[in-house]
Order: sequence, then C-alpha cells, then structure tokens
Amino acid sequence: MIDTAPGAAGAIGPAGPVKRADRAPERRCPERRCPERRCIATGEVLPIDGLLRFVVGPEGNLVADLGRELPGRGIWVGGRRELLERAMKKRLFARAAKATVMVAEDLPDQVETAMRRRCLALLGLAKRAGQLTLGYEKVRAALAADRTAIVVTAHDSSLKGRQKLLSGTAGGSAEGASPQRVVVDMFMIDELSLALGRENVVHAALRAGGLADRFVSECHRLADFSGESSSAGMGGPKAFAAR
Repeated sequence: MIDTAPGAAGAIGPAGPVKRADRAPERRCPERRCPERRCIATGEVLPIDGLLRFVVGPEGNLVADLGRELPGRGIWVGGRRELLERAMKKRLFARAAKATVMVAEDLPDQVETAMRRRCLALLGLAKRAGQLTLGYEKVRAALAADRTAIVVTAHDSSLKGRQKLLSGTAGGSAEGASPQRVVVDMFMIDELSLALGRENVVHAALRAGGLADRFVSECHRLADFSGESSSAGMGGPKAFAAR
C-alpha cells in the first residue's frame, strides 16, 4: 500500500475526538521520566513506553522500530492494533513524513509477530543465563521456593495441570497460589518449544530480575497491541492484572 498524504502536508493534529476506548495504552517509568511523543492517530502526547515507533527506510518503506534504535525521524502511534490500522486507513504516515510512504498492508500482523519474537527471545536469553527453569516438577519446586518467580505456561496447556502447578499442592486447587504471582500464558507449546530449543515446553519459571522485568514489560506491550482478554493474557493466577 502506498501511503500518500491527503491534501497539503502540514502539522498533524488529533484525528478526531479522543474517546476513552481509543486512547493509547499508558506506560509509566517509575524511576525515570519517559520522553513523550505525539500519537499520529489520536493527537495525544504520551510517554514513549505506550507508543510504537516507525521510521521511513531508504526505499521509502515504513519500518516498525520496536527497539527504538533505527536512525531517522520517528513516527509514533499508540500501542494498539486499532490505532495502527487507523493511521494506515487515514494515510497519516505520509502526512507525518511529508512524503509518499510504502506501507505493507499486513503491517499490523508484522508488528504483532515481531512483538512475540521479542518476548520469546528474552525467554531464550534467560534460559542461557540460567534464570529459567523447565520441566513440570522442577518448575513446581521452583515456584514453591520462590513466590516472586514468574510463571510462563502455554496457552494450550491443560487447566488442571496449570492449577496444580500454581497451587503447589497435590489437590490441584489454585487457592494456594500467591495472589501476586505473575502468570504469562500468551504463547503456544510449539512457540515455547521452538524458542527454548526443547520439545514440548509447557511450563517454565522465570527468576525475578532484570531479564524478567524486560520480559514482563514486552508481554504487556504485546497484550496491549493484540487486545488479549483479561482471562487469556497475563496477571495473577486467576485474572489479568493490567499495568
């Protein structure tokens, strides 16, 4: 798709009244002040932690810069799929760049796939660093010994097995689980197995720390973008706990 600015290019204002449901996800930086940028889809000025950065490549194609590392002037969109789709539909990237921009029609899918890869890559890094425990019994023991460890459980795992894992009891009730336990169940068994280089990875325990913080942050980012439901994303043992 070729994104050409409609009419004269100029300063970008709000695309319309901003409703609560349209707002970009807000992110907070507890120990530092985040730089702020304007979302081209809503006109809101927000911390960059709640935005997605795009740049125009040398060939005029739009590139998602999830790591905020690529050179060039950034174009920022709120971190939800519907906001990216709105910016594409209204040709706001060309207006922001003040030039014709090549925008892939499947860009939202590309972004979500890249987000999933970033999350899984961090799990692989944690495994190589010795901070990830695999294997049902080992994971269960790790969770019983460390109430701050993060649970990674496959989305297509059995509910009974998950409850037993979280409870730490033979009865399988989730009542024994820590209410503050972070549980991530956004990835399928095949995805986890491929990312971790091991067959049939269903459950894992991630030790709290810097890598875990980055993993959880990226997972929240993915959940915001994909619109994961409160019961099928991440949070405590019983419910999603959005930041």
